[in-house]
Amino acid sequence: MDKLEETKSESVSELKTAEVNRRAEFNVSGMTCAGCAQSIERSLLRQPDVSSAVVNFAGGNVVVSYDPSGTDEAELAEVIRQTGFQVETGDRDTAEQDRRQEDHDTLVMWIGVALTLPLFVLSMGRDFGLWGPWAHAGWVNYLMFALATPVQFYVGREFYLGAYRSLRSRFANMDVLVTMSTSVAYFFSVAVMLLLSFGSEMLGQHVYFETSATIISLVMVGHWIESRAKTRTNGAITSLLNLQAKNARVLRDGVEVDLPIQEVVVGDHVIVRAGEQIPVDGAVIAGESVVDESMITGESMPIHKPIGSGVIGATINGDGMLTVEARHLGAESALARIVKQVAEAQATKAPIQKLADQISGIFVPIVIAVALVAFCVWFFVLGDTVGAILRMISVLIISCPCAMGLATPLAVTVGMGRGAENGILFKSSEAIQRVGAIKHVVLDKTGTITRGEQVVTDTITVAGLSGERLIEMAGSVERGSQHPIATAILAEADRLGVDTTMPDDVQSSSGQGVTAVWKGQRVRVGNQRFIEQEASIDPTLQTRAAELQRQAKTVMWIACEGEVVGLIAVADTIKPESAEAIARLHGQGIVVSMLTGDNQHTAAAVASQVGIDDVMAEVLPGEKTERIRELQSRGEFTAMVGDGINDAPALAQADVGIAIGTGTDVAIEAADVTLLGGELRGVSRAVKLSALTMRNIKQNLFWAFAYNVALIPIAAGVLAGVESAPMWLRELHPITAALAMVGSDLVIVSNALRLRRAKVD
Repeated sequence: MDKLEETKSESVSELKTAEVNRRAEFNVSGMTCAGCAQSIERSLLRQPDVSSAVVNFAGGNVVVSYDPSGTDEAELAEVIRQTGFQVETGDRDTAEQDRRQEDHDTLVMWIGVALTLPLFVLSMGRDFGLWGPWAHAGWVNYLMFALATPVQFYVGREFYLGAYRSLRSRFANMDVLVTMSTSVAYFFSVAVMLLLSFGSEMLGQHVYFETSATIISLVMVGHWIESRAKTRTNGAITSLLNLQAKNARVLRDGVEVDLPIQEVVVGDHVIVRAGEQIPVDGAVIAGESVVDESMITGESMPIHKPIGSGVIGATINGDGMLTVEARHLGAESALARIVKQVAEAQATKAPIQKLADQISGIFVPIVIAVALVAFCVWFFVLGDTVGAILRMISVLIISCPCAMGLATPLAVTVGMGRGAENGILFKSSEAIQRVGAIKHVVLDKTGTITRGEQVVTDTITVAGLSGERLIEMAGSVERGSQHPIATAILAEADRLGVDTTMPDDVQSSSGQGVTAVWKGQRVRVGNQRFIEQEASIDPTLQTRAAELQRQAKTVMWIACEGEVVGLIAVADTIKPESAEAIARLHGQGIVVSMLTGDNQHTAAAVASQVGIDDVMAEVLPGEKTERIRELQSRGEFTAMVGDGINDAPALAQADVGIAIGTGTDVAIEAADVTLLGGELRGVSRAVKLSALTMRNIKQNLFWAFAYNVALIPIAAGVLAGVESAPMWLRELHPITAALAMVGSDLVIVSNALRLRRAKVD
């Protein structure tokens, strides 16, 4: 808990720093593993005016925070280039870039395999006496040299470049280990080959060209797996981008014209027929339909869209025809903003990743030291020259810092993509870690638990009057009012198909009601006290009114010509899913409170219907933050869920702020997580997804550390004298070590990709 509190404080400090710093983002190509990302970060962080640098290996981008008075984007781009990577300008097609990188890695890998396979067969066959005397002829060593050299310097070129970049950044990564180990095997073999040519067996008769070539080819297979994994981790974002419409049917001068989406402008009227994709964000100005928004919000139920409703581009129109006025296009569209927010979130680091980065920073020097110690023991103490070289190579190659580097970012990237598919946007990697630690959720009532708008719930009539007639009468009297209750009554009239007419002699009594002449009759609509001024109240009706009020409903009385003719009850109705959502949170061991400015009676009525544990009523907007602080002071890791401007300070104060996507931009900006569908069940989904992601990260880190701790000593030869151990462990060959290293990468990549199939409901 203390760690998370420190992280929250660090985040506030970083926000203050951001007020004076400027943020730059660069698209970078040439990264082949997590070590490349660390090299770039270290090069940038050594610049005096850079306060932070985060490389998203999966996304192929770098986000830098810097002081513009001391440096600029051009200088920062040059730092990245000098580190040995390419900086791309302009918008980049991520999917196309990943495809090209994967094609290149595949080609290089197969060249390595094509040269290594015959080399391996030739060498192993000779060692086991399968090929006869000719295999020991001097020219065979030169043939193996010819096969191994392209693998060493063409296929392995990226390792040499990577090692050079890494050492220039004063940071030793996996490329340094691969380069050192394969170079020792290769150049030792060259020396043996040349000495044998001159008749000298000073270094023995065995060459290890197949060892260096096989190691490089196996590591290239590992990089190829990483490249494919990187493409798949970005699959959710690629899928979202693929949702974008290519064309739109636009009304121009009264004629329907099919245009490329880039030619549509704000204000255009777009025609969307039944079953078609809505191409733009906008508002319905004609027609009525239901729209499937599941690809954006994660909610399976289609949403009714009458005139005036907002629609989101890339969603699917149902069975009606719509005319949509284009409002937000291009980078301003909801889909583009979602993709941008997810990309920005992926370009951040979770606190748990910092530990892995610190360990991997000292890991390679420790491995090199262990390899040198193993060489010295086997060479100077045991007098085994070949054994010393093989042990050193095995230690260098079996260690896997890439596994530690991949453990967190791959899982976070997949988790965020999974969240986007379910309508959950995490603002940062830190947010996805923090959500899983929530123990107390505070819900704003209006717009979060309830719909946030008044609707008619009950009509009670007397003297044989129909409900429709009562709504017609009240709606006509309220026609000129902008009060939310008047709006609710008029909306009910529209729903029932009841026509209202303008009244005469309208007299409004502030806070009490309205009197008007409608169709020659004097009608009063208002609260009980207002009605009692002209009409007597029937006790039975008063009892019914009290029952409605106990249900947190507002009761409007209607009197005609001095006689009460009925009651209309309105309420901010509870969202259908609220009770289920709160039950899910309870099932996750989370305490749920409600925070509202309503009176205690109304708040308690709502709380009892949805299963709230604790009610904080009659809270002024400025007091919401203080209530959150009180919970935090008790040591409770607290989330605030809200949608309004007055919720923004509390969202920022909470350990985790969660904004309902149907709310205000201010609330969404202040939050750590946004629920696009505006549905409360998204909170429990976010908690579950966070927990699954963190469990995946911990599994990956455990595997990475356990693998290295167990196998590095074995590679150094600690089991050499243990006769009960299998021979392949006692004499761990560098090729076996390379297989183990690639296997370690494969385990972590496969485990991270399991999140793509995770169920968050």
